[in-house]
Amino acid sequence: MLNQHEIIETLNMIDNQHLDIRTITMGISLRDCCHPDPKIAATKMYDKITKYAKDLVKTGEEIEKEMGIPIINKRISVTPMAIAAESSETEDYTIFAKAMDNAAKECGVNFIGGFSALVQKGFTVGDRRLINSIPSALAETDFVCSSVNVGSTKAGINMDAVALMGNIIKETAEKTKENDGLGCAKLVVFCNAVEDNPFMAGAFHGVGEPECAINVGVSGPGVVYNALKSVKGAPFDVVAETVKKTAFKITRMGQLIAREASSRLNAEFGIVDLSLAPTPAVGDSVARILEEMGLETCGTHGTTAALALLNDAVKKGGVMASSSVGGLSGAFIPVSEDEGMIEAVKKNVLTLDKLEAMTCVCSVGLDMIAVPGETTAQTIAAIIADEAAIGMINQKTTAVRIIPALNKKVGDEIEMGGLLGTAPVMPVHKESSYDFIMRGGRIPAPLNSLKN
Repeated sequence: MLNQHEIIETLNMIDNQHLDIRTITMGISLRDCCHPDPKIAATKMYDKITKYAKDLVKTGEEIEKEMGIPIINKRISVTPMAIAAESSETEDYTIFAKAMDNAAKECGVNFIGGFSALVQKGFTVGDRRLINSIPSALAETDFVCSSVNVGSTKAGINMDAVALMGNIIKETAEKTKENDGLGCAKLVVFCNAVEDNPFMAGAFHGVGEPECAINVGVSGPGVVYNALKSVKGAPFDVVAETVKKTAFKITRMGQLIAREASSRLNAEFGIVDLSLAPTPAVGDSVARILEEMGLETCGTHGTTAALALLNDAVKKGGVMASSSVGGLSGAFIPVSEDEGMIEAVKKNVLTLDKLEAMTCVCSVGLDMIAVPGETTAQTIAAIIADEAAIGMINQKTTAVRIIPALNKKVGDEIEMGGLLGTAPVMPVHKESSYDFIMRGGRIPAPLNSLKN
């Protein structure tokens, strides 16, 4: 039972510390929408999405009003489209992306994810069709998000897919250049992608998931930041305990919202993802949490250790609060979406290499990174390969969301708008990785994959 102090504390978190439910994401299976005729399949997909998600936004708004807890985004994820559309007789899967987009608009959601393919061990016909359709699909839709899983601890890394995604990202940037390459902000390349992730752009409804599920993503970097202000100069075990207790409070709220939403929408309760997802707003930054631990600027020596502590403590606190913690659940470091990260990049303290080191100990990977427009497809592929290797060896999810900023150089900025924020263009190594990427084939799974 909540006491008066806890109620006041929660209200303060909401009013002054940017505590919110970042997203309620409804996962919907489209496996029963297959049809040889792509138009019929697309219609079936649209009908099913709108049937299940018709009340998603309304329900979210009702819960928000009744409980006084901000719910920022309402989203949909679907079965990876490479699977759902594979039996359709068409080379171009843009028709399915448009069906997803129209359904998202009809339901009033912020994003719809699942224009995805899982190719960690190789390609099917549908996988190739989908990947080749990504640039057009993202250029011709507004709310569709896409993801491709190119590696896993069990399978190794599909280097043919990595090379292909370098080209796809370049092509997507070109097709959406009027919007500073916005299409690339809606495209994620994964290693060890999870099936119940509620966060975009990487959300999809995995094949092991139920017919319909509600996954909730909570977020509260501002709350953690303010909690750490009360333990200035304290030893790290005190810092870890403070973060853990704070994560517990945040996750408990997410659990309440998730159960309520799933009950009202007649969908299964999936998971609570307790990731600390920042926004461009001042006071809602993961970088500022790390600086509160004693770093002058995020990216300096000690940053990786600070992030490791934060990520671990967040997970420990969350697991105490809910038995259904899932998704990614850790600290996100999307550069363009974190005002502290942006400032650190502008100071030339936070570099691509440092971000890569940081992804060894936190959620996801190189996220919302802008690089010069002249960066080659092979260099982008090599960046993806590095991140995938970190995920594969460490048995964790890593990802790359990178934006080649056409006609822009290091020091320039691109404007994504809203939650996606502003990305300073970061330098990449000029030395070529061409011959490395052009080898193709598969990097074998590591020894630690043999767990049976």
